[in-house]
Amino acid sequence: MAFGFAHFSLWRGVLALIVALALQVGVNYANDYSDGVRGTDEARVGPVRLVAAGIAPPRQVRAAALACFAVACVAGFVLAAVTSWWLMLLGAAAVAAAWTYTGGRYPYGYHGFGEIAVFVFFGLAAVAGTTYVELGSLPWLGVVAALPVGLLACALLVINNLRDIPSDAVAGKRTLAVLLGDSRTRALYIACALIPFAIAVAMVATRPLALLTLAALPLAVAPVRSVHAGAAGPALIGALGRTGRLQLAFGALLTVGLAVRL
Repeated sequence: MAFGFAHFSLWRGVLALIVALALQVGVNYANDYSDGVRGTDEARVGPVRLVAAGIAPPRQVRAAALACFAVACVAGFVLAAVTSWWLMLLGAAAVAAAWTYTGGRYPYGYHGFGEIAVFVFFGLAAVAGTTYVELGSLPWLGVVAALPVGLLACALLVINNLRDIPSDAVAGKRTLAVLLGDSRTRALYIACALIPFAIAVAMVATRPLALLTLAALPLAVAPVRSVHAGAAGPALIGALGRTGRLQLAFGALLTVGLAVRL
């Protein structure tokens, strides 16, 4: 079954969006809580964290994370009820991955597996899962479309961890950036930011309007140039924000390119 507006269900799309946003917000609260109580945020140079800065007590931040996960679970339960119950397993795995990224006895984000989880859950699972609840099946295009989405999500984490290499290394947080080192992490970021455009071009044979994503390419210039030039510390905060805008623009254009058939 092909993509197209004829197959689009607004309420299912909204619920899938709620699941994705609730998990995204929840994992950020969970990271804030877990990093804060572990003390690994004390020397970071990024945006202010609630627990580390003493803005909110840990229990409130943890409660906010759990509330977001609960919202995601309720919305996901409704989608599973009208499609397939195996989605409950995917949802449970997503919540577990969100919490154990920096929480629990063995936080995998502290051992270099964060980017893998982001690619799987914010790329493959998010796009393929949404495709499935909309179409009732998973065409190959739904899997291919998940690849650039996952890579751009990884780009956000890579540049975030690139900025924090010094403080994470001191705190014993062995992110992939710490393990790879500065220069290789910069190369990884550039790859994650640019390869999505190559994948979109490869879709042209079946979806010519996937070329619309090239309109977002100028948004990649500034952050890629900044990373390539060796920007570090606070200088990367701006590049992180520009990477977020790149991801948003690319995703919107890719959606249109896949939905509209010539």
